[in-house]
Amino acid sequence: MTVLIIGGGLSGLALADALEMRGEDYSLLEARTRLGGRIKTEHHETGYFDMGPAWFWPGQPRIAALIERLNLEKFDQFSTGDLAYEDGQGRVQYGRGIASMEGSWRLKGGLGAMIQALANRVPEGRKRLDTKVTHLTRTQTGITAHLSTGDNIKAQRVVISMPPRIAANITYTPSLPHSALTSMKNIPTWMAGQSKAIAVYDTPFWRENGLSGDAHSQRGPMVEIHDASPAQGGPYAVFGFIGIPPENRTNTEAMRRGVTEQLVRLFGPQAATPKQVYVKDWAYDLNTAAKADRAPLYTHPHYGMPSSLTNLWDNNLLFSGTEVATQFGGYLEGALEAAENTLKSLEI
Repeated sequence: MTVLIIGGGLSGLALADALEMRGEDYSLLEARTRLGGRIKTEHHETGYFDMGPAWFWPGQPRIAALIERLNLEKFDQFSTGDLAYEDGQGRVQYGRGIASMEGSWRLKGGLGAMIQALANRVPEGRKRLDTKVTHLTRTQTGITAHLSTGDNIKAQRVVISMPPRIAANITYTPSLPHSALTSMKNIPTWMAGQSKAIAVYDTPFWRENGLSGDAHSQRGPMVEIHDASPAQGGPYAVFGFIGIPPENRTNTEAMRRGVTEQLVRLFGPQAATPKQVYVKDWAYDLNTAAKADRAPLYTHPHYGMPSSLTNLWDNNLLFSGTEVATQFGGYLEGALEAAENTLKSLEI
């Protein structure tokens, strides 16, 4: 039985790895020119900086086991020192509160190291990048995926390992039930409305000045800031979540200037000359976010597998990905949970 996995993020890669270990027949397709989905790690000199998710936590057994199996190493989020607070007028106070992400873990090499290690376990002939599925057609003999390249791929079972809102853009023949399409469009894509900035420096001057790198701001453009430096050595960095609505943050260069100016207000004149400022706006990543994802999320969505997305095409069309994970939906652990549940559903 041939399985086609659509989406090469963490969930899709984890499923592909599991099928590879079982000796099953499968293919993995990814619309981007890289694997990883919302996991994206930038590299500057010897530094590594996660532009998507960066943290995982105790009590998440799947990612802990995966990191151990891949011979990777976690480290504690830096949290020593005072927190900075900026009010709406740009006035800064220090020592208010504690480091909010103390106790979180990060990965040496960035989470991209985990993606690369998983990708290395999937043979080249099993994975295709820069390949978008536009149409899925089911017949008596299986399912045909029509690709943006003009090619077709046939499989007996298809796993959609991407945000459901993005999967709603695929044409399905025969059409999926209205309840299924409605569910796909109504499931918020975790993190899709976020924009993240990282400023890279030669030295961790904020640490040298007794600051943790944590900051909260009522002025912005960043509303929440943390140390983003590697486990050892430099270059060093701080990152922040942009608090400006998506429609007002389309000028990336202006955003870089605003980020640097804010870091000067928070951490002093040494922040004025970053080696690099990375900005990634996920709300405008068409492989991640639908237009509906630009609306702000004020609470963590209630994720899980809707009944309307089960038993589609006689259980030959399955959904995976963190948005359909019941226990850890929205987290890296949820992506692995979904892959684990999908593997059970495939019953092979």
